[in-house]
Amino acid sequence: MAYYPSHLTHFHGLPVHHFDGGGQQEDPGPDLPPPASVAWRLAADWEVPFEDRWSSFLDRVTTEEVVALVVGAWWQEWDEHGINPALDLLTAAAHRLPRLRAVFLGDVESEESEISWIKQGEVCRVLRAWPGLRELGLRGAGELVIEPMRHDGLRRLRIESGGLPPEPVRGLAACDLPALHHLELWLGTSWYGGDCTPADVRALLAMLERSPELAHLGLCNSDIQDHVAAAVAAAPVVAGLDSLDLSMGELGDDGATALLSGQPLTHLRALDLGHHFMSEEMTRRVREVLGPHIPDLALGPARRSAHRPETRYVAVGE
Repeated sequence: MAYYPSHLTHFHGLPVHHFDGGGQQEDPGPDLPPPASVAWRLAADWEVPFEDRWSSFLDRVTTEEVVALVVGAWWQEWDEHGINPALDLLTAAAHRLPRLRAVFLGDVESEESEISWIKQGEVCRVLRAWPGLRELGLRGAGELVIEPMRHDGLRRLRIESGGLPPEPVRGLAACDLPALHHLELWLGTSWYGGDCTPADVRALLAMLERSPELAHLGLCNSDIQDHVAAAVAAAPVVAGLDSLDLSMGELGDDGATALLSGQPLTHLRALDLGHHFMSEEMTRRVREVLGPHIPDLALGPARRSAHRPETRYVAVGE
């Protein structure tokens, strides 16, 4: 699908540099970039397991200066890729990375694994290991565990998923993230485990009222997007936002009506409703009502099939 994420080229404002060290007869290779100038990407391949790559990284890079890590495929066999063993390696070396401020787990393309097959794990271990972490990104939500916790530093959280189970969403709703500035969740579809309910969404929105710095909210890629829109339309946290993203899901006329009849949205700088299923009349109404006030209003044409116009689908499922 056009929306399916590819390998990151930039993360935490830095270009991504693929570290390819490791192996039994390691070639020193070219000079490495300054440690703080890039986001270091590490991934296993058919010849080098993740543990060897990580060990080489610790040996060859001045990790005390590293600020961003990107973890690609941590497995060599498709059915053996739960992330917890890789998290064991990362968190055990937390003292070697005192300046680490950003981590992305699961920088994987569809040729390596479909997004719904990616098994995450107890990712709060990363937040506990680095109290100063500012940004955490995840791709995939299989076996994802988010435990209720407080983290005073986290500013950006992004979870890309074809199906985000309700348990981690409920865990997140019980967290205390006072510094959170940017939150983006791809809730996904029930076909791939995305069984969140409108009540789960409302609980999450209530938690965000304890994040006074929140400026961007994305609740995307959902097959209950009309319900999400209705919850957002009534959530007090929206009044403090600069941008709102409800794209990639099955938003239709009911959700759009809730947005137009709910609290004012005209304070927003950006509103993304792309990949929607609104009627032409409703699309025109949204543009007429909100377009003059929101500088960056993303709509685009409805995603309807000529053969099955009643069918809706999320942008990213499997």
